[in-house]
Amino acid sequence: MRLLKLLISLLSLFVGHEAAAQGTYPDRPIKMIVPLAAASAVDVAARIVTQKMAESMGQQFVILNQPGASGLIGADQVARSAPDGYTIGGFNDSIMTMVPNLQPTMRWDALRDFEPISLVATVEWGLVASNKSSFKSAADLIAAAKAAPGGIDYASGGPGSPQHLAMAMFASAAGISLTHVPYKGATQAATDIAAGQVPVGFQGLGTVASLARGGQLRLIGVTTEKRLSQFPDVPTVSESGLPGFLFNSWFAIVAPAGTSKDVVARLNAEVLKAISDPEVRRKLEYLGFTVRGSAADELRALTRDQFARYARVIKEMGISGE
Repeated sequence: MRLLKLLISLLSLFVGHEAAAQGTYPDRPIKMIVPLAAASAVDVAARIVTQKMAESMGQQFVILNQPGASGLIGADQVARSAPDGYTIGGFNDSIMTMVPNLQPTMRWDALRDFEPISLVATVEWGLVASNKSSFKSAADLIAAAKAAPGGIDYASGGPGSPQHLAMAMFASAAGISLTHVPYKGATQAATDIAAGQVPVGFQGLGTVASLARGGQLRLIGVTTEKRLSQFPDVPTVSESGLPGFLFNSWFAIVAPAGTSKDVVARLNAEVLKAISDPEVRRKLEYLGFTVRGSAADELRALTRDQFARYARVIKEMGISGE
């Protein structure tokens, strides 16, 4: 009986401690792992949004970039972290829906090992070209590729990355052959396009908007249905060479599976609060994002649906992650 009473007493203390901890969350800095290079589209957006969240929550957010293996390394760290709300992930949709379809032996499951918090924004995309190239439009690229099959290189953030998938889909739809030059991240790929090392590539506008505005590379098309207000003089790829071609990606925040509903709800509310701030919205939109926001369950459904969609696309096109 004494042992039973002691166990009950210890259990009561534990439950009380947990309740107190949840009631004071967060009581220390929160780490966000971004499995992408610094200055990539998601990294830029994560810093803008978490800065506002930190002001509201009264705790610092520490951004830790862990690029490599198309995001697998950083995502694995999030999946294996304690589900206490103090380690979360700032992911693009590639990590959740593309890469898992290209890497069948991963240590984590995209649909099982993460707790969705909120969709933050969609990342609008563009076709960019080096100033040293002759490409002024999507039509120029298509014509040149048809004249020299396989003779034009394009840069991507790595095998199976969104840049790789976007150009593979573009080439397939246009009936052309291009040569893939994979880098270890989108930022490196964009930098080499700007330097003229590789003539062309698809990129999230959050990565290349400043380079385009500064004249360091040429934005020759956007992959949206209509022209973007941020770049009104840039035609859509659909209107300038490949009718019907659309592509975008998204930035979302997730936590390790098992994170409590209270913590998820708190983080979701803080994300939605941050992206409703006019200055945050202005900064994101200037960089080529479309601010969204969502409930946690909506992000779960989006991830599941897009996972299935890319599974079909990758199989049909024979895209490899190696």
